[in-house]
This record gives sequence, structure tokens and C-alpha cells, in this order.
Amino acid sequence: MTPDETTEPDPTDEPTDREVVETASRAAEGVVLDRYKQSELHDFDVTVTFVDGVLDVDVYVNPPAEAAADADEVADEAARAARDAVDDLFDGA
Repeated sequence: MTPDETTEPDPTDEPTDREVVETASRAAEGVVLDRYKQSELHDFDVTVTFVDGVLDVDVYVNPPAEAAADADEVADEAARAARDAVDDLFDGA
């Protein structure tokens, strides 16, 4: 290895759009599945886009009627978790 070569990643490298979307999706889904058993959910959907540096997270949860956790609160918490995970991703970049 020459003195100009390095094994460290370039600290100016930003996460790719795909990495941002995957990170946000995993975080949001994790919150939803932490609050509800997947087998009990009627439906849930996490949609994440990252275009021109703008993150958009939409979470839809349709739990059973007898679910203890409020679907709107869980969806909001999941969206916040997605944004926080992406912030952490960029802070580590």
C-alpha cells in the first residue's frame, strides 16, 4: 500500500438514496411490528421516498379492533423512528 492509499471510507461519502429508503423502512416497520403481532394486523404499509434530499415517510396501520395500541399514534411513532434512523445514518456518514 502506498502512502496515498487508505482503507478507511471517504468521510465525504453520503448514504445512497437506496440506503436512506431501506434504513427508514426498516425503522418504521420495526416500530409497527413491535406494537402489534404481524399475524393480528389486518394490513400495514410503509412507503418511503427520498428524492432530492427530501425524505417522505407514510405509514398506514390497520390493526384489529381490540388492539391496545392506537393505530394513528403507532403510525406517527413509526414515521418519527424512520426520520431519526435516517438522521443517524447521515450523522455517521
